[in-house]
Amino acid sequence: MNNPEEDTEWNDILRAHGILPPKVEEKEASDEEPESIDERRTRQLDEVPLDELDTLDDESFADDHFLEAYRRQRMAEIKARAEQERYGTLQQISEPDFIREVTEASKETWVVVHLFQPSLPLCRLLNERLGVLAAKYPATKFVKIIATDCIRNYPDRNLPTLLIYGRGDMQRQCVGTAQLGGPQLPLNKLERILEQVGALTITADKQDHHDDDDGDDGDEDDDDFD
Repeated sequence: MNNPEEDTEWNDILRAHGILPPKVEEKEASDEEPESIDERRTRQLDEVPLDELDTLDDESFADDHFLEAYRRQRMAEIKARAEQERYGTLQQISEPDFIREVTEASKETWVVVHLFQPSLPLCRLLNERLGVLAAKYPATKFVKIIATDCIRNYPDRNLPTLLIYGRGDMQRQCVGTAQLGGPQLPLNKLERILEQVGALTITADKQDHHDDDDGDDGDEDDDDFD
């Protein structure tokens, strides 16, 4: 008598006609490596606030050397993030500060410069928009400077003007509202301009909100604003 568990052509025919039950497929062995003790500890500690690490009484963390090494690693990560995200506001600079605050600073981070005149409503509106973006993207440096302090006799008809610096040099300039999404200076358009250049660091939590904003664009013209 044939063994119904055997993998034979005759048994396949019987299965096809419902005489034998379907063959049970063997589960493939997992390629994943089992989690090590240190990996499990690290995963658990990632959920603990830094200031509560000293209060842990779980025997799993009785190894002071492991806990201290983890604490140093967390502190280094927090410090590195704080160093990266150290801006968060739109700052006003003057002409003597330009090289240090813009050209030199752009070797380490992206710098967005607004050439403005305080008497012009569109410039004041753009300052408001840039203040919102500065708070949202603290790793990018946002500054403003009175246009004629930066460039002698710079005409008001070219304002507002946005200069985007990175890698120690200007990477893009947008002159007038036509290159900034129109007279309403929509925030999502400004955000997209900066994103296209690479001047924004978009984290996962910001990406979700950013995708929602794109859905409310209301304007099919997604071309570059150059």
